[in-house]
Amino acid sequence: MPTTLRVAVVGAGPAGIYAADILKKAVAETGGEVSIDLFEHLPAPYGLVRYGVAPDHPRIKGIISALREVLESGVVRFFGNVRFGVDIQLEDLQRHYNAVIFATGAVKDAPLVIPGVDLPGSYGAADFVSWFDGHPDVPRTWPLEAEGIAVLGVGNVALDVARMLAKHPEDLLPTEVPANVVEGLEASPVTDVHVFGRRGPLDVKFTPLELRELGELRDVDMILSDEDFGVDPDEEARKANKQILVISRVLDQWRARETGSASRRLHLHFWSRPVEVVGEDGVTALRIERTRPDGQGGIEGTGELRDVPVQAVYRAIGYFSSPLPGVPFDELRGVIPNEAGRVVDGIRPMPGVYATGWIKRGPVGLIGHTKSDAKETIEQLLADELSWWTPEDASAEAIPALLAERGVDWTDIAGWIRLDEHEMGLGEPHGRARIKVVPRDEMIAISRATERAER
Repeated sequence: MPTTLRVAVVGAGPAGIYAADILKKAVAETGGEVSIDLFEHLPAPYGLVRYGVAPDHPRIKGIISALREVLESGVVRFFGNVRFGVDIQLEDLQRHYNAVIFATGAVKDAPLVIPGVDLPGSYGAADFVSWFDGHPDVPRTWPLEAEGIAVLGVGNVALDVARMLAKHPEDLLPTEVPANVVEGLEASPVTDVHVFGRRGPLDVKFTPLELRELGELRDVDMILSDEDFGVDPDEEARKANKQILVISRVLDQWRARETGSASRRLHLHFWSRPVEVVGEDGVTALRIERTRPDGQGGIEGTGELRDVPVQAVYRAIGYFSSPLPGVPFDELRGVIPNEAGRVVDGIRPMPGVYATGWIKRGPVGLIGHTKSDAKETIEQLLADELSWWTPEDASAEAIPALLAERGVDWTDIAGWIRLDEHEMGLGEPHGRARIKVVPRDEMIAISRATERAER
């Protein structure tokens, strides 16, 4: 092993930060030394924890405190606002590191191929989530003009989208929701949000906790149809699973509620497969086909079609990763081809190149999966010492000098702390945890304020 193992990690979300932490601890156990640089295209770290979790989920965002400990450990350097493939290339990393770990996640919507999916008023949930989370690279406004809205999918993202659309914006004010998002939601005329799942009520992908939160929305009726229950012949046996039993009980409680007094309604539709987004110049309805169990663990269509009047459709059927310049990519699965984290180019491992997180395995699994996933990748990296790169210049000054030469306004950990404190300061007078700074140039200016003042 070299005197100091130098590793670049591209992506500063949970996957990248956990990989850095596990690598740091693994090398320390051997008595060696490691230097890790995290590269992130956004000016701030934490990835989907900051930009992919609804603002009314502060306890989920509590994981940031653990991630921050890693960033401030003194072993990891953070280079924010640095775009891989633009500001820094794979060849640059080969010149300055022994290996690179790609942890760029998945931020695009998985495709849905049905007629009308590209109509005006049909949106990907990922874009909407980025908007309400104050992502700097999406427009500041969102077209919230529909009274009836369809949300396709029954995962946690679908529930986040449905909840944000149905929730009264004043109930979001204690959170870190950006001001422009509150303004947009206040203008929304929505009365009905419809959530559609292809399978039955016991096949949902969201957690019982997420489901309970949905039912606590103020002035929102939960609407379910009795025809969606009792369809699965294995329904009672499946309730032996504790999580499924809890979900079933929550749904049964909602079915027993009185409805009709709320100003908004949230409908859950099961056994409903989207087959067409209906409209000409814009969305007018979602056409679904009723489904049923096929007796072999899957579903089949019944041939019965129904049109549900809506003026907007949000697809929340999963995320999909983006290819990276110079790195192999599986266009079908949306991942970097790899074997236990070793990136594979064709049939052979690509020396010095590794992957972890969703770009490695696809957009499935929670934080616990991310940790075990990173551990597997780090084990492969440390076992591959003979195939590591031999850097031409492994000095700590090389990367800052390279970025400065290219005119990159990168942000560092100290800059992130300044931005973090600034956002919390904005929120304090209003009794809020923080108010996010949204424009990228403003984020960079705040992060680099001390440096510019010294100039």
